[in-house]
Amino acid sequence: MKTLLVVVFSLLAISILADEEAPPPEDDLPQLTDLAAAEAFINSDDVAVVGFFKGEESYGYKEFVAAAKEVKPIPVGLCSDKEVWANYSITSDTITIFRKADDSQENLQLADAKKVDADGLIRFIKMNNVRYLTEYNQVTAVGLFQSRVKTHLLLFANRGSVDYSKLQKRLAALAPEFSGKFLFVLVNGSVKGNAKSLGYFGLTSRDLPRVGLYDSDLDKKWLMAKGEISKDSVRTFCKSFLDGELQKTQQAGEPEAKTEL
Repeated sequence: MKTLLVVVFSLLAISILADEEAPPPEDDLPQLTDLAAAEAFINSDDVAVVGFFKGEESYGYKEFVAAAKEVKPIPVGLCSDKEVWANYSITSDTITIFRKADDSQENLQLADAKKVDADGLIRFIKMNNVRYLTEYNQVTAVGLFQSRVKTHLLLFANRGSVDYSKLQKRLAALAPEFSGKFLFVLVNGSVKGNAKSLGYFGLTSRDLPRVGLYDSDLDKKWLMAKGEISKDSVRTFCKSFLDGELQKTQQAGEPEAKTEL
């Protein structure tokens, strides 16, 4: 009897340890079971990703779960609730990226995709990671220039400089005031690949920090006057474009007009 109890307790202990050490479920993602949960999740960050799948057997489901692990800290959730689907005009299995900066809902309908793999979904999510303040690189450039918002407010600053973090936080806090009007973009001047972007504005890394504005529809650019980069000064600069006054001034990188004697 004693031997039997020892065996039973040993098996129980092994079972408990196995449960404690077991890895989390493969799809350990937030489940958005109703509209209130979906809205709270989508509003929790500048960018949120939702996989609208009918079930775990849906085409692209496993690839989506695998991709979700590689795009942290971007929040990623799952939803199979039809009321939520209807609210966001989802009609079939779809991966959707919700962005506050340009009030955008980017849909990837899986039925239209010839091939779905985790790497491709990672690229899709990262290139659409357009935030209130987006750091410019080869990946985010795609999402920035595909956005319906065509005017970019650019903060040129060298990462590691004394005021880099302070300016980054300052402009990120200002950006929501101009949601849907400007995309705020951070260009790290210490990255060699960004030298061309600086040169387009007539700048080098030694001239930073500076603030510029580029409108892709007009294909024109302007620099804010040298001086303190405060929320008020950047706000005034943005409003001068919206009021049409900035467009009357000289573009950045253009030579000064010569005065004839």
